[in-house]
This record gives sequence, C-alpha cells and structure tokens, in this order.
Amino acid sequence: MWSDKVITLKKYCEDEESFGKVKEIVEDLIEERDEKEKRLRLLESAIRSDYDSIIITELSLEKPGPKIVYVNDGFCKMTGYSKEEVIGKTPRILQGPKTDPKVLEKLKKRLEEGRSFFGQTVNYKKDGSEFVNQWDIHPLKNKDGEITHWVSYQHDITERKRAEEKLVDQKIEFDNLRKESKRTVVDVDIQGNIVMANKSFRELVGYNKDELKRVKAWDLFPDKYMRMLSGWFESGIEEIGSEGEEFKSILKHKSGVPIQVKANAQIMDLQDQRLIRVEFENISLKKRVMDALKKRNSNYVRVVEKASEFTYTVDFEGNKPVFQSFSSEFFEVTGIPNDSVEGEWAAEKFIHEDDINTYWSHLKKVQNGESSTCKYRLLSKDGNYIEVLDYCKPQWDSQQETVSNIRCAVSLDEAYKKTEA
Repeated sequence: MWSDKVITLKKYCEDEESFGKVKEIVEDLIEERDEKEKRLRLLESAIRSDYDSIIITELSLEKPGPKIVYVNDGFCKMTGYSKEEVIGKTPRILQGPKTDPKVLEKLKKRLEEGRSFFGQTVNYKKDGSEFVNQWDIHPLKNKDGEITHWVSYQHDITERKRAEEKLVDQKIEFDNLRKESKRTVVDVDIQGNIVMANKSFRELVGYNKDELKRVKAWDLFPDKYMRMLSGWFESGIEEIGSEGEEFKSILKHKSGVPIQVKANAQIMDLQDQRLIRVEFENISLKKRVMDALKKRNSNYVRVVEKASEFTYTVDFEGNKPVFQSFSSEFFEVTGIPNDSVEGEWAAEKFIHEDDINTYWSHLKKVQNGESSTCKYRLLSKDGNYIEVLDYCKPQWDSQQETVSNIRCAVSLDEAYKKTEA
C-alpha cells in the first residue's frame, strides 16, 4: 500500500531530483510524527495510574464545541466509542440528562480564561449507561505561549463514588451506633451534589436516596439561605473556617413543612475529593419535646403532690446529694425542722439506717435521667418508723442534656394506711 502511494507521488514530480526532495520531506514528516506518537505514548504511560482516558480537542469553545482531534485507547475502553466515531465530533456526545449544566458552565468559564479545570459530573457511554467522569483539563501551548489545544485527562470514578458513599454511610450509621443514631448528617461535594445523607437526614427532609441525587443541597433551603449556601460553593467553600461554620436555618421538608434547624458545616478532605459535612439539630422537634416534657412534668407533679404527705428537692454537688428544700408538711410528718436538713446530706436523720443504701441508689438512678420509685422506712414524729413510697423525677436543664435537680414526693405506703385504718 505504501509502494502504491510512492508511485503516485513520483508521478507528480518533474524528475528524479524533485522526487528525491519530496521523498526526503515526507520521510522527515513521518519521523516527526513517529516521534510525537512516541512522546504521547510516554505521556499516557506516565499518567495511566491516575487517568483512564485522554482527549485532545481544538481550541474553539463555541458551539457545537471544540472538535476532538485525538483520543487514546483508554477513552475507547471507557466510553465504548471507537476512535473513528469520535474524531471530528465534540465531547458533547458524552453528555446527557444528568450531566450537570452548572459544572459545564464553570468549565467553559475557566477555559475561556485560559485556566485549567478540575471537576466531575455524570456522562454517558455509547450504550447509554451512566458513569461519573472526573476531568482534569489543561491548555496546550505552542513555543510562543499561545494556547492551541485542550488536553483532557479523564477517569471513571463511578465505583469509587459508590465505595466512598458506602464507606461514609457505614461510618455514620454503624460506627458507635448509639451515639451516631442521634446524628443527622449530610455530605455535599464542592458542586453542591449530595454525596451521602444518613437515614436521620432523609427522614428529616422526607426524601429518599434517589430523590436527593437529583437536587442540589441549597434546593432544600428557603431563598435567603439558598443564596448564602450557593455563595459558599461559588467561593470555593473557603469561607468555612477550620473550626467549621455554625448557622441556624429553615429546611424545606418535601411536603412543604418548614423545619427549624441548627447546623454545623465542616470541610472534610478525602484523598482526591473535598466534601462539606453538615450536622443538623432539629430545633422544631426539640421545642416540641421540651413543651411535652414540661406538660408531662407539670401533670406528674400535680398528681403526685396531690396524693403525697410532703415534697422535697435534691441537688448534687459533684456526686454528693444535697437536700435543697422540703415542703412544710415534712415537719408535720417527721417532727424534724426543715432547716436542720436543708442544705446538706442528712438522710440518716429521717430514714432508717438499713434503708440508706437503697435510698442512695434510688437518687443516683434519677440523677442519671430515669424516674424512680423507692420504698423505705421514714421516722415519724411519734418516734416510730413508717413505710413510705418515694417518687422521684429528674428535672432537666434548658438544653435537655443534664439533670439540674431531682423533685420528689413522699406518700404513705398503702399497706400502712390499711393498718392505721
């Protein structure tokens, strides 16, 4: 075949001397081509561990887009297209419904500025199947420093993304399960895509995993918060400091119901990806719980105090209980002045010595956040011991995190009442 081309070339030459010169030029061009291909293969070999595919396109970015002038075998293997099918076409043949237009806009803007671009979005193979394509695009310049072409190194990171999502999800949902189950967490990439949302977050906003893949993080917030969040991403999320960024906001539930939340955003640098992890606290739910607890506590106190002989409160100084106050009925039942037991641990003054340890365990249980009922023998004003039931309930601080004190009500044991009758 080469000999046929030589014969054709010779036919267009005037004489042997002209033919010799043309042949020499052609041989130089072939040698130059071979040298360039050799260098290209070396380049491919050098980056093969990081990238599957290489595309070189022309400079023009105007529609229909820069024409492809070269693809390597890795591109063909990754996409299913042959070299002949894509040479002269544009990289737009890889785009489809889930390709993020905002990523493409950012890509075009960077290239128009003559700058490199790093990003990722969903692309499509020849058979129509989706894959997550990571790009690393750089300008190719001539000896005068002028940009002549773009080279795009590409990597199919679909499996890695799935593995990362699975890994992060497992870490959130199974690592220290009791603690983590209380957390409401979402991870977002630098383009605003939701990479991971744990079960608690999905239940909070009412979306399933597939639905969250089709929305941007800021779409879950009202407009004024949406602008703040999208601003983070536009600025490269550098506004989020090393200590994180705390903010209060409103989340939009899928049903349209607004949810008050407090959030903390932290930057999380993975091996080759930067994420924002946001942990939410449902303030709306917290308020409802606190209101319910207050109402429940109020009802409890009203019912118990109505049936009680006296009430009292206990505080803890470290691990040591201290009686804060007793109702006036305490003196009427025991004959012991209130001021002789208030402000100290004086259980031995009115509780039978054999019941002190039981009573101590009773208070410790309530200090740990549980309601408790305890039966013990109480000294009465006639000098005898009577059996009583002691109902104690924790009183929580405003954050519902620690027990501030214990409120108790003491009533006569039913058996004792029957004996008296």
